[in-house]
Amino acid sequence: MRAAVYVEPGRVEVQEVPVPQIGPGELLVRVEACGICHTDLKKILYGLLPPPRIFGHETAGVVVAAGAGAGDFVPGDRVVVFHHIPCQECFYCRRKLYAQCPVYKRVGVTAGFEPAGGGFAQYVRVLPWIVPRGVVRIPEGVSFERASMVEPVNTCHKAIEQLAPEPGDVVLVLGQGPVGLLFTMLARLRGATVLATDALPYRRSLSCMLGATQCWDPYAGDVVEQTRRHSEGRGADAAIVAVSAPGVVEQAVAASRPGSRILLFSQTSQEEKVVLPGAEICVAERTVFGCYSASIDLQPESARLVFEGLLPVDELISHRLPLEAIGEGIRLALHPAEKSLKIVIRPQA
Repeated sequence: MRAAVYVEPGRVEVQEVPVPQIGPGELLVRVEACGICHTDLKKILYGLLPPPRIFGHETAGVVVAAGAGAGDFVPGDRVVVFHHIPCQECFYCRRKLYAQCPVYKRVGVTAGFEPAGGGFAQYVRVLPWIVPRGVVRIPEGVSFERASMVEPVNTCHKAIEQLAPEPGDVVLVLGQGPVGLLFTMLARLRGATVLATDALPYRRSLSCMLGATQCWDPYAGDVVEQTRRHSEGRGADAAIVAVSAPGVVEQAVAASRPGSRILLFSQTSQEEKVVLPGAEICVAERTVFGCYSASIDLQPESARLVFEGLLPVDELISHRLPLEAIGEGIRLALHPAEKSLKIVIRPQA
């Protein structure tokens, strides 16, 4: 089969590799769509994990083989595959900190080499601890591209649940790429007033179409002052940092009111440093926290939001590329063109 293999920091090559062999309790899934996620891009760009690996974890496809004991899955089932599932028994799971669970940290989907998600390949092997709770059937009439959005929606849904904006709260979302736009939609769904920023005009326009009251160019005006004008002079009740850029966390703090909550979502690399005045957190009683990856508790509701069209995630998919064009997809994701948003790889195309 064909697969996009991470061979060295900053480089991915499409190669011929063996189709994975499955064992008891496992599934072999033909990948029909897999979104490009910035978490994987950071691993590739900065060499955060040793090669060779096959990344890609926003995976939707069709079951082609099921090992003995793989539940009631049969060939032909259309499915979304999660690559992490917690044990639900350990210290962290009992506190619902699933992303810190040792079992959760083990990647359970592979196309070969060290398991790394594998969705940038034509077939993936789903390991036994993932199958019972990490494979979700796709309803008829839902495209594979839309279904591939279930995992990223879950991660943002989890973060919004932790942020817990109330109806009428002013929420500032910094960055309106695919993740930032998901946050805009989810915050609006909870009844919040959403203010947003992005450097690209198309994204600013789409942001307002999808629920933001205002979306500003962060380089063309004073975001702090603009936010205060739309929050009775106080600043945002909550802020979401949905982009990784120098100074953006500091901007989120400055644009928020005392007692606000500030969510860091895109700061996933050890290379990213944040320096804040202590008094802005302590004296102003702000809460700054992070949220990472998906929650198994939210799988059914996240899938429903996508499958039933309650979130118009199709609006976020700008490119559908064959596997051979993954280099172009990575470049677009790292350096967005005017109308590039979510890029989905179609390995069978």
